[in-house]
Amino acid sequence: MDFGFGDEDEVFRSEVREWLSVHIDGSKDRRTWERTLGKSGWIGLGWSASGYGNRTATLTQQVVWAEEYARSGAPARSGHIGEKLLAPTLLAHGSDEQKARFLPPVAAGEELWCQGYSEPGAGSDLAGVRTRAVRGEDGTYRISGQKIWTSLAHEADWCFVLARTDPDSRRHHGLTFLLVPMDQPGRIEVRPIRQLTGTSEFNEVFFNGAHARAEHVVGGEGQGWQVAMSLLGFERGVSTLAQQVGFAEELTRVLQEAVLTGAVADPVVRALLVRQWAELRTMRWNALRTLGGSGDAGASSVAKLLWAGWHQRLGELAMLVRGARATVGPGDWTASEPYELDASQQLFLFSRADTIYGGSDQIQRTIIAERVLGLPREPKGVV
Repeated sequence: MDFGFGDEDEVFRSEVREWLSVHIDGSKDRRTWERTLGKSGWIGLGWSASGYGNRTATLTQQVVWAEEYARSGAPARSGHIGEKLLAPTLLAHGSDEQKARFLPPVAAGEELWCQGYSEPGAGSDLAGVRTRAVRGEDGTYRISGQKIWTSLAHEADWCFVLARTDPDSRRHHGLTFLLVPMDQPGRIEVRPIRQLTGTSEFNEVFFNGAHARAEHVVGGEGQGWQVAMSLLGFERGVSTLAQQVGFAEELTRVLQEAVLTGAVADPVVRALLVRQWAELRTMRWNALRTLGGSGDAGASSVAKLLWAGWHQRLGELAMLVRGARATVGPGDWTASEPYELDASQQLFLFSRADTIYGGSDQIQRTIIAERVLGLPREPKGVV
């Protein structure tokens, strides 16, 4: 189908802009902001007529909301993992009891979630997870193992965890998708990971016999791989277009810096700026095509490859146009307190990881080769 915005979408856009302009308050913490969004009905727009969300919105209106939110300068969302990943997964695979228990608090902004997938030995290779979950006679699972790069685990109330429930299983067999409460002192330990940027939104999470109830297994024991793959399919959708709004703002700042420093006089720099602009437009058209239903089975992998490389090159270009000033650090890089980086340094350092997290470039190319082009499967080692 053709993907475009109609008159109703533009009316909706005006409503969104007006609400955001009135309610954005930089002094509010992120949890308070989630409750504000929930109270006004802005969480769960993509849940359609499930009965568990707030407002209902068409696909184009969901895109409008995501784009205008990104443009508004509103606080970074801390509830997006529950809204965009857990909720669609429960709607597809959860029981009625699970939907009734977990979706309303997400829609209200009351409960925050994190994702327990990656491990030190199983990052992009998700089938290699070693975290174990053993079911006791009372039906309760005891979880032992470690997850890493767990976004916002230090703020989350719950974590959905992919764990191995069959000790004799290999690869994607014998995995189970569990909903685990984070408030378990002594059984769950969260250690923030300090990044080069000075921030610590990622964490290590250690499970030391953490409990999960039998009724909080999603999709059935041993069916975790299917549920996990379904969830990853929700990870890249409408949010991709909002991400591109942020990219456009970063590109504008780099262009302004190039003018300010005089770097724009260099024909090589000008060519690089034009290339970044053209590639960003292409990514937007590709995202709209995919949302319109004409993308292939590897569309999400193609999109990840495109934006990860693009964003890294933008970070390099940001440092180039700043010149020697880009190499001046914030002072004591080893200090325990967070340090301040300028926008160019922040962009460059954070974008170094773009081709790794969320599925490395190598993994994305393998998915495209095997699932789209039909090439022979990559040999897998024994775990």
